[in-house]
Amino acid sequence: MNGKIDWKRKLSSRKFWALLAAFATSVLAASGAGENVTLQVTGVIGAVGACVAYILAEAATDVNKDEGKDE
Repeated sequence: MNGKIDWKRKLSSRKFWALLAAFATSVLAASGAGENVTLQVTGVIGAVGACVAYILAEAATDVNKDEGKDE
């Protein structure tokens, strides 16, 4: 392993976004944030994660089409 992080792969990972939402939930709960705030923050994280994953997947599909590797 060369130590470099593959950010494209990381940002398109559902596990990464689930981890981020779980971390945010824990921090908000520990800081005494209300239930509504916690739900809103984790909802935003989930929505952003879904959008990022979709955009990266579409970009990969477009690259494969342009290279004649239509999958």
